[in-house]
This record gives sequence, C-alpha cells and structure tokens, in this order.
Amino acid sequence: MTANGNGNGTGDAEALRAEIRRTRMELGETVEQLAAKADVKARLKDSADHAKERVKDSADHAKERVKESADHAKELLKDSAGQAKERLRGSADHAGRRVREQTSSTAARVRGQAAHTAEVARGQAHETGELVRRNPVPWAAVAAGAVAAVVVLLVIRGRNR
Repeated sequence: MTANGNGNGTGDAEALRAEIRRTRMELGETVEQLAAKADVKARLKDSADHAKERVKDSADHAKERVKESADHAKELLKDSAGQAKERLRGSADHAGRRVREQTSSTAARVRGQAAHTAEVARGQAHETGELVRRNPVPWAAVAAGAVAAVVVLLVIRGRNR
C-alpha cells in the first residue's frame, strides 16, 4: 500500500515524516501551554500569599502605632489635665471645659492618625496587588524550559525507535 502507487514506499515514508513533524509541533505547543499554566498559577498564588502577608504585617504595624499613639495621647492628656489643675485651681468649670477640649482634640487627632495609617495600609495593599499584576511570570523562561523538555523527549523517543 503506497500513497503514490509506485510500490517503493517513499510516499508513505514522506507522509509519515510529515505527520511526525506535525505531531511534534503540536505536542511542543501543548507542553508549552501546560507548563505556562502550571507555573503561572503557582507563582501568582505565591505572590498573592506574600502580598497578603505584607499587608497583614503592615496592618499589624499600623495597629501597634495607633495603640502607641493612643497611649501617648493618654499620657499627654494626663499631663495637660495636671497642668490645667495647677493653673486653674480655683476654677472647676474652666478646668472641665479645658479637659473636654483636650480630650476631643486628642481623640480627633488619634482618629485622624488611625485613618491615615489605614489609608497607607490600603495603598500599600493596592500597590502590592498592582505589582503582582504588572510583573507576571517571565514567559520566555517558561517557554524555553518547555521547548527544552520537548526536545529532550523527542531525542529520547527517537533513540528508543
């Protein structure tokens, strides 16, 4: 059975070679696609985990700073109340107004610092997410590895025949 009907089989051999070349190309493309998909998912997951950890660390740090600011504000408030008491010994109404104003101002300042710190943490989280999106897996390295794997497989397969 020959493709050209001359009986020497050269048509069949050429057809088989062409089919082998086509199959090798398809196999190479398939392997490249599979390798790219597998590596991207793993790397993106690692990047996302690292980003999540950095955001968590940043939030923990911000929380600690807010707590320290609140403790400091508390100390400032105590100092201010003591000074007000000394200065305004005879005027309880005036001292009460002063303490309320100081408390309100300090609370507003602490709220402002907390809001700012939270905004910074959100910004860092957003920047980290953007960095992950802007810096995908180096496709050239993945493709080169896949091509090398296919070539090695084809060489080994050719030796086994």
